Amino acid sequence: MKLNEIRDNKGARKGLMRVARGVGSGKGRTGGRGIKGQKSRTGVAVNGFEGGQMPIYRRLPKRGFNNPFKMEFAEVNLSTLQNAIDSKVLDASKEIDGVALMEAGVIKTMKDGVRLLGKGTLSAKVTLNVAGASEAAQKVVEAAGGKVVLSPKQPTVLVKGQKTSKKQAKA
Repeated sequence: MKLNEIRDNKGARKGLMRVARGVGSGKGRTGGRGIKGQKSRTGVAVNGFEGGQMPIYRRLPKRGFNNPFKMEFAEVNLSTLQNAIDSKVLDASKEIDGVALMEAGVIKTMKDGVRLLGKGTLSAKVTLNVAGASEAAQKVVEAAGGKVVLSPKQPTVLVKGQKTSKKQAKA
């Protein structure tokens, strides 16, 4: 037996039903859709409709709260930072900020800023300009002779009908 001779057992795979191809096909005339009505037509999408029964998305209660002003940060661990410095992707002598981390490929997007986390060790003396840092991460950076500058990005909250000043637009 060769690989090109392998076949399914007879009757293992059933052929497709050819719908609306004449009365003799078994699914002719109305094509298995019944007679008249919305669902017998083409292009019908009755998503979530359960035949007059209260749909599940209305039966179940809403849960939780989605904060529209929630800020998401790109998280960077100390070990990741040290690996980037060791592999000469990041220059420890220059100030490291979100743009430098993106160019180095350490983070993909900055989101609402970069947050430094304390997992791992850091031996290089670096100046970090980040939106946030854990206390443990700050201690490790300062112990290595570096500095953490926190410059969080403030969310711009607008009240309906309120105009923004140039100072608010820059923030």
